[in-house]
Amino acid sequence: MQLYNNLSAKERAELIAQAGKERLTISFYKYAKINNTEIFRNHMFLAWDELEVLGRIYVATEGINAQLSVPAENFDAFKKHLDTISFLENVRLNIAIEHDNFAFLKLKVKVRKKIVADGLNDASFDVTNKGVHVNAKKFNELIEDPNTVLVDMRNHYESEIGHFKNAVTPDVDTFRESLDLIEEDLRAHKEDKKLVMYCTGGIRCEKASAYYKHKGFKNVFQLEGGIINYVRQIEAEGLENKFLGKNFVFDERRSERISDDVIANCHQCGKPADMHTNCANEACHLLFIQCDECKEKMENCCSSNCMEINRLPYEEQKALRKGQGNSNDIFKKGRADHLPYKKDLRNIFDTLGKTI
Repeated sequence: MQLYNNLSAKERAELIAQAGKERLTISFYKYAKINNTEIFRNHMFLAWDELEVLGRIYVATEGINAQLSVPAENFDAFKKHLDTISFLENVRLNIAIEHDNFAFLKLKVKVRKKIVADGLNDASFDVTNKGVHVNAKKFNELIEDPNTVLVDMRNHYESEIGHFKNAVTPDVDTFRESLDLIEEDLRAHKEDKKLVMYCTGGIRCEKASAYYKHKGFKNVFQLEGGIINYVRQIEAEGLENKFLGKNFVFDERRSERISDDVIANCHQCGKPADMHTNCANEACHLLFIQCDECKEKMENCCSSNCMEINRLPYEEQKALRKGQGNSNDIFKKGRADHLPYKKDLRNIFDTLGKTI
């Protein structure tokens, strides 16, 4: 029984290219009680491997979180399999706005403690006691209400390239940082304000809405299906788009353009730009925003030092990395001090009190 990938990412990419078949990029989640996560994980891997599903899937006792791609011709079989699992029957599938056959190159189904890391250890917190889900039309109405506080539940590097008009965008690196920060800032408005939240596909907002209800907030709402579903609804129903810029996604595409607005800037020169890249130096691999001019000038690197290292023969680069471990820049997501524009921008936001 094979419960692992037998092809490398490169080999899989070659097979996908040779097949020439369309693949659909899909995400979904569901909070539910899963007693034996290992057995469930193995069952999903075996079934989806047969259907040539590729992606990143997390399973925990609190549910499942999946980002994946599946051959279009196998979509019906994939959906049929989901429907055989009681808590996944008719689960909402967020189908990407822009597809990329190479968005995922391996099938990874991993068991985690939680499908969304929250840092919470409160046994009385019920993640299924969620807030009110609203569609795109109702969401548009709510965020125009002066009695509404609209909060982006994503991280700084996500909201930097795109967010809803007038949204509060916490300057945080992780979801767990947002929870207490937002509660503290809005503590005085637990009863008189409408707390409306959104994220990429809904999974973080669902947990956050339950958390804030647990903390005593009376009017808690979340955008059903997140930004991905919002875009599909406004296009289908002819509604006004209130999202500016691009939606960050966690696969090789990195983002989907929602509007023509470019609201971010190159972290190296400050010119308008909203394309994320990873530093070409494998020992760094920092995620940051880089314009086309800087990409060419800096050879897809975040600094002169990384550029010099990346020019070395591959074996020399490996020798330099040996025993060193990965640079912490891998986890900084654009916060490295050698990115002058990003650093200056943070200081400006701090001065103006833009963070909550």
